Amino acid sequence: MTEDEYEQRVINVLISTHPGWHYEQRDLPGLPRWWATRYYPLRADQRKAGARDVLGRTSLHRLVSALARHDKILHNLRY
Repeated sequence: MTEDEYEQRVINVLISTHPGWHYEQRDLPGLPRWWATRYYPLRADQRKAGARDVLGRTSLHRLVSALARHDKILHNLRY
């Protein structure tokens, strides 16, 4: 399996497990490579608890971890 195929599989899993996000790859110097942007904005209490509308990470593995932490924040708020 090539790296591109692996990344596409991970993105497909993210889409099925975290459907409220748009995922994209950006190759801009000095910025994270992988981004997840929420389709719908968060409430003020969710942001205050640490949730974000946009997550950017240097790798897909780190993005997956960030999304898991984000879900935990929302779960703790009973979202």
